[in-house]
Amino acid sequence: MHTAIKSEFVEGKPTPTQTMRAAVYRGKNDVRLETVPVPEIGKGELLVRVHTCGICGTDLKKILTGSHSAPRIFGHEMAGQVVAMGQGVKDFAIGDRVMVFHHIPCGECYYCRKKVFAQCPVYKQVGATAGFEASGGGFAEYIRVMDWIVRKGVVKIPDQVSYEQASFIEPVNTCLKAIESLQLQSDETVLVIGQGPIGIILAALAKRTGATVVTSDLYPQRLKISESFGLKHNVNAGSEDPAQRVREITDGRGADAAILATAGNSLIKPAMDATRPGGRIMLFAQTQRSEVAIDPAAVCMDEKTLLGSYSASVDLQDENVRLVFSGEIDFARLISHRFPLEESVEAIQLASHPSPDSMKIVIQPGLEWGKRI
Repeated sequence: MHTAIKSEFVEGKPTPTQTMRAAVYRGKNDVRLETVPVPEIGKGELLVRVHTCGICGTDLKKILTGSHSAPRIFGHEMAGQVVAMGQGVKDFAIGDRVMVFHHIPCGECYYCRKKVFAQCPVYKQVGATAGFEASGGGFAEYIRVMDWIVRKGVVKIPDQVSYEQASFIEPVNTCLKAIESLQLQSDETVLVIGQGPIGIILAALAKRTGATVVTSDLYPQRLKISESFGLKHNVNAGSEDPAQRVREITDGRGADAAILATAGNSLIKPAMDATRPGGRIMLFAQTQRSEVAIDPAAVCMDEKTLLGSYSASVDLQDENVRLVFSGEIDFARLISHRFPLEESVEAIQLASHPSPDSMKIVIQPGLEWGKRI
């Protein structure tokens, strides 16, 4: 039985009511704006009012395929403000501006000891909810943050950092994890296929290693944004072969590493073909199970290595937070569309069918309560 929500709130800040608005997943390709109860919190838990929540490709995959039972409230790239605390919470205060992870590993199991945190059984449990089965909850006004997330997965946002910038902490962590796995060297060349917001983050982080970064996309508008992040070798894949550009840069060898930042399995072979013998291919967006034909000799005789990276790493959390808060990379500049919660269904539709000039799309209940947060 959950304890009642505390009634201590910062003067002038919005006070929770009994109900709230949320974008509720009701089945395959079916999301509805509904009024639902504000989640109650228990011992060691927080209630956070959401300011900004990014729409992630994994949210869209679950919605469009109907892979998860309904009803649920998705959304996990969240930043907001603490408005209530359960008994025993000591490290936070009402009014704190925070970013919330929805997964945190136990730190003790076999997979945690091997540092494969995303395979930890506790990590697979979602620790933030806006009601129904826990699924993040960021597409709602309020989220309940469970105790193990409060202890290890809630990050205070400094005054000088915007909620929008802070909402990138979780996706940047997932990208940083992939870049760390590739172990890029400064004398290497990496091809990043796909320049949506995640592809640009991956490319910008790869550039920080000193490696030469080549990006490719079908949309020149996205390549223009890549260029604004200091990425100079941009290839329009609609009119030019990215593999050929990479070979020109590398004396004909091919890329030392390739990152597939788009979900199309049809691009796995081109990524492998663009990579030199002994190179690495990172599958970052291949989250749907399927069978794909690959050339086994490319792995055996050409000694190419296929790698995968999924979700965030708690080991990188401090480094990642410092990077985002430093402002070294203005991740918030990737936001192209901001929707109030009342237009969340439209936001999800746009994210599901992106236009050439749409990048990161966020839902902001904060648009409806302005400067009160």
